[in-house]
Amino acid sequence: MNKRQVLQSFLAASAFAFGLGAAHAQATTPIKFQLDWRFEGPAALFLHPAAKGYFKQAGIDVTIDAGNGSGGTVTRVASGAYDMGFADLAALMEFHANNPDSPNKPVAVMMVYNNTPASAMALKKSGITKPADLSGKKLGAPVFDAGRRAFPIFAKANNITNVTWTAMDPTLRETMLLRGDIDAITGFTFTSLLNLEARGAKASDVVVLPYPDYGVKLYGNAIIVSPKLLAEKPQVVKAFLSAFAKGAKEVIASPAVAIESVKARDGIIDTKLETRRLQLAIDTVINSPDARAEGFGNVVPARLALMASQVSDAYGTKTRVKPEAVWNGSVLPPAAELAILKK
Repeated sequence: MNKRQVLQSFLAASAFAFGLGAAHAQATTPIKFQLDWRFEGPAALFLHPAAKGYFKQAGIDVTIDAGNGSGGTVTRVASGAYDMGFADLAALMEFHANNPDSPNKPVAVMMVYNNTPASAMALKKSGITKPADLSGKKLGAPVFDAGRRAFPIFAKANNITNVTWTAMDPTLRETMLLRGDIDAITGFTFTSLLNLEARGAKASDVVVLPYPDYGVKLYGNAIIVSPKLLAEKPQVVKAFLSAFAKGAKEVIASPAVAIESVKARDGIIDTKLETRRLQLAIDTVINSPDARAEGFGNVVPARLALMASQVSDAYGTKTRVKPEAVWNGSVLPPAAELAILKK
């Protein structure tokens, strides 16, 4: 083979390789994903599969950003700023019912927190031991807090009356409780309980009243998606959910290992604290009895319909929530891939 033939062969091989690379690049779909909150323990559910390359193996280039509340996540997916997100189902329902004419209302496609993480919390020295003891008390939480928004449902189920509210920045909630400015707070169990401990309280000094333990069977956080992406690229959404489920199974099996993915995104986190936060989330809302009964990722239509009615009433929405409009389970992975919960 002469030099000219060698050069031609090299150019042909290069062109072929370039073609493969271009084809691969075209096959990779960029997805912007927003979390509901900061890079804390539960964020490992998404950061771990990303770090392990599971999304890329599925042909998806995922960018994961921290959030500042479920309401903001829903709004940003609706605006097109993000393709997908992680948000409280009640916040999604509220957006649907208050924006009936919005052309881009996100939909939930996989349930992750089968139970709401919302709790009411008080210090034992307050004398509060059960939900009814909250009657006549001063409660505190940020105005957008999921537990505060859903409190009317909790109050109705437990005959709680005459509550007054104090609003504050999320960073001050637990401090104000410890200072005695308020009698009780609402918040996610795995957020506020550990924040109280971080501020000097002992777990044994805190009374935790989880909503699911007291008659409130609201669903919690779900993966939501833009209807445009779901309509145009359902296979991409399904691939995302499969990669997520694969990673989530590993997170549930080994939270201490998975937390390293969170540390990689935020180097100043307290690894021990965030591992506990993640384990608490797994135990209370991900691998809960309800989740094991219903199957990870799924919802039960009757329970979803009841929640839609409760949210419509408690949130005072402009229109009634339509359960069939907020949920789409058509792209859920096969049952075998969703069998990720430990017995």
